[in-house]
Amino acid sequence: MMNKRFVSLWFRHLLTDWLTLRRPELKPVPFVFASPVRGRVIITAANALAEAQGVAAGMTAADAKAIIVDLQVIDDIPGQADKLLKALGEWCIRYSPLIAADLPDGLLLDISGCAHLWGGEKEYLKEIVIRLRSKGYDVRGAMADTPGAAWAIARFGKVKPIIPPGEQADALIQLPPVALRLEPLVIERLQKLGFYTIKTFINMGRSVLRRRFGPELLLRLDQALGNIDEPLQLLHPVEPYAERLPCLEPIRTATGIEIAIKTLLEKLCIRLQGEGKGLRTAILKCYRVDGHVISADIGTNRASHHIGHLFKLFELKIPTLEPALGIELFTLEAPKIDDVEPEQEVLWQSESCGLDDTDLAELLDRLANKIGAGSIHRYLPQERYWPERSIKPAISINEKPQTSWRKDRPRPSILLPHPQQIEVTSPIPDYPPMLFIYKNETHHIKRSDGPERIEREWWLDEGEHRDYYQVEDQDGRRYWLFRSGHYAGSQAGQWFIHGFFA
Repeated sequence: MMNKRFVSLWFRHLLTDWLTLRRPELKPVPFVFASPVRGRVIITAANALAEAQGVAAGMTAADAKAIIVDLQVIDDIPGQADKLLKALGEWCIRYSPLIAADLPDGLLLDISGCAHLWGGEKEYLKEIVIRLRSKGYDVRGAMADTPGAAWAIARFGKVKPIIPPGEQADALIQLPPVALRLEPLVIERLQKLGFYTIKTFINMGRSVLRRRFGPELLLRLDQALGNIDEPLQLLHPVEPYAERLPCLEPIRTATGIEIAIKTLLEKLCIRLQGEGKGLRTAILKCYRVDGHVISADIGTNRASHHIGHLFKLFELKIPTLEPALGIELFTLEAPKIDDVEPEQEVLWQSESCGLDDTDLAELLDRLANKIGAGSIHRYLPQERYWPERSIKPAISINEKPQTSWRKDRPRPSILLPHPQQIEVTSPIPDYPPMLFIYKNETHHIKRSDGPERIEREWWLDEGEHRDYYQVEDQDGRRYWLFRSGHYAGSQAGQWFIHGFFA
């Protein structure tokens, strides 16, 4: 089983670094964020220049002004730290898919199995910290077997930031109790009793620690040492079926993108094939050097793990993927998975392929991903009287009809979603009109058949019945017309067109 490894990133001046990036004129100026609390203005964050002169979070703005006369006080922005950490976590997903925001000023990364892609743990952590610092953030990072130990070393460690596997206890014992992420009241009790380092109480009896300091101390200690797992609230829960492909050099060409997609599909499809499953939807995400994420998605009519077919679908999307300065991480997620129906061998191939034919399903997939899935429709019959309610859209290509299509009466090959009113000449009772006008075009009726009376479904709505006629105009084009209700003399507004025959 793979050993768990975690990285803690501590943004020492998260909010002030962010504001300095937006307002460069503040870089040489000591400033703070402050918020009113019970009638006093309390500092919530201070930049490095203000801290160097003795100003810190928790002080009143008045006291800080007494220390730094020209201190700039800026109104705090509620929720800004949370937004920043989520954005930074999105950027860091190129290093690990498992990232959690660690309010108020940090991130926690589960990097198990990731570091070797950058040449080892030292190079991996160095890459992350240098990249974040180059973006303008004062960040410290540490790596250990547990989130708690990594958190403690990032903030209070004095020597090496990478703790070798299994050595977190030795690294923690010289740190102060606050490194265990304890509540202020617990820390105050420990200090009153002279426990200034974890070493002074780590070997005490558990019952004694619980009685004096409560269960939180034991919980945090066990989490830091790895005796208890600490669940992370991930920014993006990982899809059960997903693959990642980090790039040692940014990818800028269409050929490079093609190779990345094929590599990801091979990994994912081998796994799906082994489990007897196939994907119905897949999402490709490309993380660019400039921090932007571009994506493309595909869908299939039936579950598929056919690498060649799925690549052809993605191939249609490659022209829309703009690499800009380069793509440094590709991910492929399959949020919708279905069981793959095994193909049955046949002795004789039917002359005409049906909906169960794999080639037809793959053709529909290519068309749907090229012109849009909304441009392709398949309908099934319903046992309903009203024509526009007698069909329903199929959920998938594999859905079977619950009833058969009606064949005893003529039905148009194209049915309008809603009947459209037409102008007609005064017709003879129980006969169609001599001509009708539809979309400003006059149609002289040469042949007709009908009427076929269709009663309204009175249990759903009220209204008149319809008398349908199949008519043919002077050009041989055939239409499905109806009169609403009984013959009403010269009232021509009761006639409608509802469909077109082939």
